Amino acid sequence: MRRALALATVLVVVVPAAARAQAGNSSVQGFGGLTFGTSSILPKTSTAPTLGGVVAVGLTDNIQAIGEIGRMSNIEPSLYDLLEFTPVEFNLSAWYWEGGVRFIASPRMAVRPYAEATAGIARMHASLSGLGDRFDPFVNAALQFMNTNEPVLGGGVGVLLERGPLSVDIGYRYKKINAGGIPSYINAGNAYQINEARFGIGVRF
Repeated sequence: MRRALALATVLVVVVPAAARAQAGNSSVQGFGGLTFGTSSILPKTSTAPTLGGVVAVGLTDNIQAIGEIGRMSNIEPSLYDLLEFTPVEFNLSAWYWEGGVRFIASPRMAVRPYAEATAGIARMHASLSGLGDRFDPFVNAALQFMNTNEPVLGGGVGVLLERGPLSVDIGYRYKKINAGGIPSYINAGNAYQINEARFGIGVRF
């Protein structure tokens, strides 16, 4: 229910601008991608899948209002890479919804580079497994205090490849979740910083 309300909120923010939208400069897309980052403890690079959707509404030829909702399947701190040597598995995921602005090349171009900035809310969710059926339910019940809403800021660059109604997005996103309380403590008081390589496909109108 909360996710549906969040999506509705995003649409309410960006869709009314459609009346001012330039022809062919608005779009709806679904995307998938991978978050990535090199552990500061272990000599490896960790990746995790992401998915979501984006609504972009053209305000001028070179400016779009954007709304985005998505899920990052694993944003756990690098400290928890050490759990790979144990049967225990800790996972910290996040649903998020954002709004923002995108600066983009003319809709009359087939290849359209862009840069964007966003802000919104991330709903964090922690889970742990591997302790056994007797203990896992109690541990996960105790982890409910980590399921909090936290502010998220984002930025990104990429390129849209457009032909007719088809729109393909190849890009990079950076997101920073400024968590407080316990979620902050388990990351040594630091913000959660996520890098994402993304591929999206959709239609423009």
